[in-house]
Amino acid sequence: MKKRVVITGAAGFIGSHLAETLLDRGYTVIGIDNLRTGDTANISHLANRDFSFIKHDVTNYIYIDGPVDFVLHWASPASPIDYLELPIPTLKVGALGTHKALGLAKAKAARFVLASTSEVYGDPLEHPQKETYWGHVNPVGPRGVYDEAKRFAEAMTMAYHRYHGVDTKIVRIFNTYGPRMRVNDGRAVPAFMSQALRNEDVTVFGDGTQTRSFTYITDLVDGIIRLMLSSENDPINIGNPREMTIAEIADTIIRMTGSTSQVVYKPLPTDDPKQRRPDITRARTLLQWEPTVALEQGLVKTIEYFRTKVR
Repeated sequence: MKKRVVITGAAGFIGSHLAETLLDRGYTVIGIDNLRTGDTANISHLANRDFSFIKHDVTNYIYIDGPVDFVLHWASPASPIDYLELPIPTLKVGALGTHKALGLAKAKAARFVLASTSEVYGDPLEHPQKETYWGHVNPVGPRGVYDEAKRFAEAMTMAYHRYHGVDTKIVRIFNTYGPRMRVNDGRAVPAFMSQALRNEDVTVFGDGTQTRSFTYITDLVDGIIRLMLSSENDPINIGNPREMTIAEIADTIIRMTGSTSQVVYKPLPTDDPKQRRPDITRARTLLQWEPTVALEQGLVKTIEYFRTKVR
């Protein structure tokens, strides 16, 4: 029988790409999403494939009929705009949603993969960030609802692994971009692209010297699936170690879109990380994974998508 995968947050940016790639690789996929930040347009093209969709809030009990081989927990608001507008749902999906998804994996004797984030490192005092770094997080700041939800989710995942024997995986995702990001997502790439394509001012927060590392979606999905199929249980960073400043990515997008936009600077949000770059030694050695899509190559495909969405 074909392996069955349940993906929470399947109508989101990463979840929908995961669903599509797993279908391409011969899996049966069951997608779950409450559509709070997801969009059925991201998965509508999967309707005639071995894919089924359940509209459901995973902070409530998850029922799936029949066997399940993998549970991929991707449900969560994931951009600063989302978790500042939805602080309590963000905390609930990280805590209650992770508990319910782990419960499903335990009941079905399924392998569990948690979508964690580089945000667990906070505004890091270690650079680049290794998985052994415990982080520098403000638990009571406005970003704390997302940072701590993911840190709690990691703790619960490891508790289910150690106490219940669930085969769990934790992927710490660094900045990722590509088609199906929302125009008003609020993260750097979609924000800069939507502004540049409208020839509006491109807004950079802070002085633009803070750094990020950008991974194209297909590279990320490949890393996630390699982890899903591996024997590893400790957290693994999946990200692109090419580090660049926010000002550089803004200038690159303006140039590649042929925009007349100018960069304008605004105050840096509270607790915004100054540096972000993954150490991917574990991914390289344990998963034989590293990114292969060059930034400019991925930006071309992403700009093509955004041209169809920006009005």
